[in-house]
Amino acid sequence: MAFLANPLSLSVPESAFESWLRDTGYLEILDQRTTDLHRQSTTPTTTPTTTTTTTAITNSATAAATAVSISNGVFVLIFLHIGTLLSLIKLNPFAKLNSDDFSCDTPSWTVKFVGSLDCYSFPLSSSQAKLRVHENVKRYARNYASLFVLFFACSLYQKLLALVGLISCLALWDLLKLCGDRWGLEQRPVFKQSLIRIAQCATAVILLCTNVPVALFSAIAVSYAVMILHASFRKLTPSKQSTSKDGNRRIDRS
Repeated sequence: MAFLANPLSLSVPESAFESWLRDTGYLEILDQRTTDLHRQSTTPTTTPTTTTTTTAITNSATAAATAVSISNGVFVLIFLHIGTLLSLIKLNPFAKLNSDDFSCDTPSWTVKFVGSLDCYSFPLSSSQAKLRVHENVKRYARNYASLFVLFFACSLYQKLLALVGLISCLALWDLLKLCGDRWGLEQRPVFKQSLIRIAQCATAVILLCTNVPVALFSAIAVSYAVMILHASFRKLTPSKQSTSKDGNRRIDRS
C-alpha cells in the first residue's frame, strides 16, 4: 500500500518509521512500501511541451536516442537484478530461525506456500530480499524441511547404491543395539566402547563407498537453492495475528 502525504509524518524520520514497522510485525506493509517507493522513483515524469514543426531528421534522431536510452535502462535493470541475487550468497537465511518455528503447524502448500502469481515479485533491493528471506524462512520452515526430505529421497532413488548403503548403516546400528541388550554390554563398558568405535569406522567406510555423502550434498544444494529463490521472490503476506493492548501485533504462524 502507498502512504499518502501527511503533515504529521514530517516529525517521524524514515528510519524510525521502518523500525516501528519491523518491531510491531507489519513486515508485509514494509515490503509493499519498498516496492511502491521504487516504482515512484523509476516512473518518468512528463512535462507539457508545445507543438512545433519537426523534420524527418529530428524524428529519426529522437527515435534513435530513445532506443539507446531504453536499451541502456534494460541493461542497468538486469545488472541491478543480478546484483540483488548475488547479495543473497553471503546472506544467512537461518539467522532468525528458532526451534519454535518447527513446532507450529505446517502452512498450506497450495494457499500459503505456493500461492498465486500475484504473490511473487522480483526483490528490488538487497535489503528487501534480506527481509523477505528471513521472514519467509521462519514462516515456511516446515515446508522447506519437507522439501529437503523429498529431494533427499529422490536423490537416493536415483542412486540405489547410496540407498543400500544408508539402509546397511541403519541395520548395523540396530544390530549393535540388539546385541548390546542381549549380551549385557552395560556391565562391560570397555567392550561396549570398542564395539561402538568399530561400528563408527564401518559406517564411515560404507557411507563413503556407497556415495551417500554425494546424495546428501546434492539434496542440500537443490533444497537450499529452492528455498532462497522462493523466499526472496515470495511477497510477505499477513499471517494470523492478533492485536495486543499496546497496538503491536502478536503473530501466530500456524
